[in-house]
Order: sequence, then C-alpha cells, then structure tokens
Amino acid sequence: MANPWAGEVELVIDGEPRVLKLTLGTLAELEAALGAESLVALVERFEAGRFSTREVLLLIVAGLRGGGWRGSADDLRSADIAGGPLAAARAAAELLVRAFQMPPAPAG
Repeated sequence: MANPWAGEVELVIDGEPRVLKLTLGTLAELEAALGAESLVALVERFEAGRFSTREVLLLIVAGLRGGGWRGSADDLRSADIAGGPLAAARAAAELLVRAFQMPPAPAG
C-alpha cells in the first residue's frame, strides 16, 4: 500500500500492485532521459494537459525504480496497467505532485 505522505503512488501492473516513488536519484535519471528539458517544464506540461505518452512512460519507470524495481521502459511495453493509459497518466501526474509537495504543517 502506497503512503502518499512519503511521495508514494500505487499502480497495478500485470495484476500486481506496485509502489512508485520519485527519489532524488530517479529524478536525476528522469532529467537525463528528458534530455535538455527541465523537470519544471515537465510539470508545466502536466498541469496544462500537454504531456506525451513518452513522458508518462518515463515517469512511471522512474517511479517504479524509486520503489525498488530494477526494470526498464522495454519491460513495460507489453505490461497490462489496470485502468489503461489514463490510469498511467494519473499516476505519473500524482508522482510529480507528491515529489514536490510540502508536508502539512503540524497542528497546534
């Protein structure tokens, strides 16, 4: 089960619930995979709904790797994602939000 306060998102892949998380290392990998683009530009595209399937795939792979998975994008080409591409895009967007979201201030 994913812990949203730890930046985690759950996605069911091939019938197995997986925990995705963007760590500093996977964010660096994501930046490298995007080439000259910045993560800020990626966030802006997601906010505007102008993201590509490639970007969704790169975010899902980065999140899986941050959750301990050691696969690659090629391993997901024939994977069944519960909810299809829309669920994958939602999970990718949630990963971005949770990676850069500040925790709530303590009550009191």
